[in-house]
Amino acid sequence: MTFTGRFVALLALGMIPVVLLGGTIPRAFAVLGLWLLIVVLLGSLDLILAASPRNVVLERSLPARVRLGETVTSQLAITNTGTRRLQAVVRDAWQPSAGAGNNRSVVSILPRERRLVLLTLTPFRRGERRTRQVTVRARGPLGLWTRQATLSAPGIIRVLPPFRSRKHLPSRIRRLKELDGRTSVMVRGPGTEFDSLREYVRGDDVRSIDWRATARRNDVMVRTWRPERDRRVVIVIDTGRTSAARIDDEPRLDTAFEASLLLAALAEPAGDRVDVLAFDRRVRARVQGAKGAALLSRMVDAMALIEPELIETDWAAVPAQVRGITGQHALVVIITSIDAAGASTALLSMLPQLTQRHTVVVASVTDPAALQAARERGSIDEVYRAAAAERALLDVARVSAAIRQLGGDVVTASPADLPPALADRYILLKAAGRL
Repeated sequence: MTFTGRFVALLALGMIPVVLLGGTIPRAFAVLGLWLLIVVLLGSLDLILAASPRNVVLERSLPARVRLGETVTSQLAITNTGTRRLQAVVRDAWQPSAGAGNNRSVVSILPRERRLVLLTLTPFRRGERRTRQVTVRARGPLGLWTRQATLSAPGIIRVLPPFRSRKHLPSRIRRLKELDGRTSVMVRGPGTEFDSLREYVRGDDVRSIDWRATARRNDVMVRTWRPERDRRVVIVIDTGRTSAARIDDEPRLDTAFEASLLLAALAEPAGDRVDVLAFDRRVRARVQGAKGAALLSRMVDAMALIEPELIETDWAAVPAQVRGITGQHALVVIITSIDAAGASTALLSMLPQLTQRHTVVVASVTDPAALQAARERGSIDEVYRAAAAERALLDVARVSAAIRQLGGDVVTASPADLPPALADRYILLKAAGRL
């Protein structure tokens, strides 16, 4: 049972006759007591006439998935199984990160009638957003006292990564088609897989001449090549403590998801097999053997539930994890942080084990605020900030140089630019035959 504002206002009206009638203190208390008794009796009568909030049946309907930032509608069907009209306020107790906004709805339901309550959800965090209970507060015809009950009505919706970088996919696929010869654009170069023989024309690479075919045909013949297909791409996502840092108002981990989704969406139609591993000290998610539309579907499902772990990543275990995925030569893409030389020591010590057998690319997010701070030197405070920013950029450059010395490749960019930059590097490696 709860009181409404109308009940409080009615109690306050009892002060008016006391002020108007005046008199002694005992007389004032008597008037107030009489008024209080009348109000309580009215409230009790109102409570008796109110419909029971427990005489309802709740049914929930909502989509199973939604991308981060998109809006969906949750439907809650309320059936009044009692014999009185239900006038109530219904509160659907979603988690705040589900973006329910005003989750209170006023309903008026006749006996044996069913009403649908719609609630708009705009989640602003990945993962599973849940609701377990619905609170129904029924009021009487006078609106003085209410009857309240909290009923079980569980609901769950999985919030997937937004994949905003998919806007870069069409242009990159066109470039891959050009490499593969499926458009009118001809790409010269050594290629990687033998395709066919044709006659030599001016400008062809002399290293492509097939001397045996030339001797047989009595004409200079050259080999033509096409980009490699059916290669392995292993994406390793660092979910350790450094992935929790927010760069440009986005967690590093979310940027890693965007970059890996774009790379997978590009490599799969190119004929390469993509495997994904999210790892810190244990395997947080693994996607293997998926092809076509199932690849991205399984990736976003797995990524939706991953949150950064505030522990150091066990880089020494990564080579064994990669060997467990494939024993063939592969493109191993490691998406992590290379901001500080000290924190990257374990990564650098592990890299030679991978570069001996695989082509390795390390992708990392750079902070646009550091680049901006390095350029601003108008005051003493800005000079100190610029010095700190320059030191951070030098650390990134030192670690990047060490990675290249160990046989790896490095891609660094802002959160918005890292996914297309990584996709471009994949296309360059494929064109150069390094996969």
